[in-house]
Amino acid sequence: MTYLNHAGTSWPKPAPVRAAVARALEAQAADWPGSFEAARGRVADALGVADPERLLLTPGCTSALSVAVADHPWQAGERILTSSLEHHALLRPVEALVARGVEPGVVPRGTDGPFDLDALEGELRRGGVRLVAVCAACNVSGELLPLPEIIALARAHGALCLVDGAQVAGWMPLDLDTLGADLFAFAGHKALQGPWGIGGLVVGRDVALSSPAATCDLPAPGEAAACATMPGYCDVGSVDMAALAGLVAALDWLGDSARGDRLARARAQIERLAAALEAHAEVRLLGRRRADARLPTLAFSRAGTPSTQLARPYERAGIRVASGFQCAPRAHAALGSGADGAVRLSAGPTTSDADVERALEVIATP
Repeated sequence: MTYLNHAGTSWPKPAPVRAAVARALEAQAADWPGSFEAARGRVADALGVADPERLLLTPGCTSALSVAVADHPWQAGERILTSSLEHHALLRPVEALVARGVEPGVVPRGTDGPFDLDALEGELRRGGVRLVAVCAACNVSGELLPLPEIIALARAHGALCLVDGAQVAGWMPLDLDTLGADLFAFAGHKALQGPWGIGGLVVGRDVALSSPAATCDLPAPGEAAACATMPGYCDVGSVDMAALAGLVAALDWLGDSARGDRLARARAQIERLAAALEAHAEVRLLGRRRADARLPTLAFSRAGTPSTQLARPYERAGIRVASGFQCAPRAHAALGSGADGAVRLSAGPTTSDADVERALEVIATP
């Protein structure tokens, strides 16, 4: 099988990752606490987070986003803003806030890119925005959003900023303490090359969430009460220690200098596919096409043709792609593919030039 769905999940998992998972399943219980602290420190270091205590490991990015959106002292009448390109994992907890009297708003695409910064500033000036919640990159089109500018605007108007980093973690070098996002959620199983079942939420130093499940412990004599200022593992569940071990092994694998410039290589592979698709007049590529402004992800549609039908030649050729709406129907509406969805092809660090040639053969077939 030729695998071109790395934006969905990475495959195959590197051999050191699989081996680390197996070893973790045989570990002794007495070793778990030390292994956890060491592994969390390694992940925090890779993300540019100086204080590992601000990293909450979760079963995935979806659970991290749910906590990051819900666990604020929301007041009726407050507002939350998102982009037009969000994954359903972010939109569902946003929609749930409506029952609490919170008003959701959407910042549209810009005339020359995936996000209108002027529109964001206008919404922030209206006031009442507690949280700006955006993806770092669209999981359909691969387009990168202008994160530093979004974060700076939110901060200037007294709002917090949550970033869904599911697509960028593992591709882009991350220094989260410098980036300055108040909340950053990530998935371990995509570009980070880790197993399923591990992700996380980084909570900024100046952010104090108020989880509904958090309580103040009764103090011992002569001590002050200990109150939670951010969610804990009682809120998101036990950490999958095997998946965490696999993620640490994946970080080591990604850091091997033999990998070279993984992102540049994968982008070049996707650009070859894009150029071939553009030769078909009836095919429309989704989103802005500048290679350095996107991840190695490509989506295309054809008016009046269901994307599942467009994907059949790839499936017959043994090429794994993603068809449909990629769990992001609102993004498809913004990209003009809301009726039929799109076929998405995405490269990873294990994508070979032979894989690309097989896909090119399908594209060239009438």
